[in-house]
Amino acid sequence: MPAPEVVSALEVRFSAAPYPLGVAVSPSALKEVLRTLKEQYGYRHYVLASATDRGETLEVLHGVRHPGNGDVIFVKVEVSAEDPRVPSVVDLYSGADWYEREVYDLFGVIFEGHPNLKRILLPEEYDRGHPLRKSFKAGTPYEPGFRFEEQVP
Repeated sequence: MPAPEVVSALEVRFSAAPYPLGVAVSPSALKEVLRTLKEQYGYRHYVLASATDRGETLEVLHGVRHPGNGDVIFVKVEVSAEDPRVPSVVDLYSGADWYEREVYDLFGVIFEGHPNLKRILLPEEYDRGHPLRKSFKAGTPYEPGFRFEEQVP
């Protein structure tokens, strides 16, 4: 459970909407909210990025932890499933690098300003979509003829 005084401060300053694990903010406020959490409140440890497909929208989630007291807060944004774009936070939290790439790979979220946004789990040339999207058809072939053992040197 995030610190109530931190959640309240984010509500006032950024019009953040509290929820049990943290706050929901607009995509345009995401970076400044995370900067504030890091610089003013000491949430210096990046925990994770994830996403949830809600059909018409995608929720993108960032989790950060305060190393002194162990408090974790999650900051989520909602974006259109048609054009899912959010600012990258790699310049604030270097630990976000591979997490953002994973969310891009599996959900198709574009992290604007990411220094190396490319697939991390699937082959770069994979063009059949993003496997954790609801629109991704079950049974979609991974890649005809692709064999992992041939890719290992």
